[in-house]
Amino acid sequence: MSKKNKELLVLQHALEAAGKIVRQKFGKVSYELKAKANLVTSADKASQKKILQIITQSFPQHDYYAEEDARKQTGSPYTWVIDPIDGTTNFAHTFPQCSISIALFYKNEPILGGVKNPITGELFLAQKGKGATLNGKRIHVSKITKLENSLLVTGFPYNRFNRMPELLSRFGRFLDACHDVRRLGSAALDLCWVAAGRLEGYWEENLNPWDVGAGLLILQEAGGKITDYHGKKYKKMEDYGKTVLASNGKVHRQMLALMYPKKDHFPKK
Repeated sequence: MSKKNKELLVLQHALEAAGKIVRQKFGKVSYELKAKANLVTSADKASQKKILQIITQSFPQHDYYAEEDARKQTGSPYTWVIDPIDGTTNFAHTFPQCSISIALFYKNEPILGGVKNPITGELFLAQKGKGATLNGKRIHVSKITKLENSLLVTGFPYNRFNRMPELLSRFGRFLDACHDVRRLGSAALDLCWVAAGRLEGYWEENLNPWDVGAGLLILQEAGGKITDYHGKKYKKMEDYGKTVLASNGKVHRQMLALMYPKKDHFPKK
């Protein structure tokens, strides 16, 4: 078995095992607050424990970076970036739009990614250079070229309470420019839904590498594009998610133009 095949099998095993835990606890757990509007449940912790157990047994030499206060940094070029439940607020309220997100980074780029919604059973996978799939079938971004014909999705950061004018102003510009805007509550799934052609674009900020690492690769392998709000690619793992603008690639420049309408921040052709 090749090393890459082993990594993929371990990823799938971790997603399936953690998904079983999350699915069993759906509607049966209470939550705690890490900060205002930032929830955590026993399911998050149990999911993460299972994922790390599976990964470290197979790749003890690899590093990892997981949401619930778990990080191993030995200098390995390989780092597993893990969100045990992306969309915990949804999960805690039994809204079935949540996911488990796992990416394997080589240095500063994801080379393997998987996102699983344990409630609906949808599994998105991607390997760098090999395309993206949904439940084993290849997926591609939509062919829509105009923002006015697009369906978008967004999210609001946890520190939104003292930034409402700025955030709502940007939301209003997009809402005025497209068919409609959704707010679904799982960044990883938002990226995957753009990858699957269900949505044309997505923006959000104040996220972390575990929120976007797997979804970013899945979107890119499906033909999409992801940058920060200024149209730049991420250079370091710590930069992933600070600001996120993702699209089918065809409406990317149009979305960038609405980020900072008084300035020309988007790249020239």
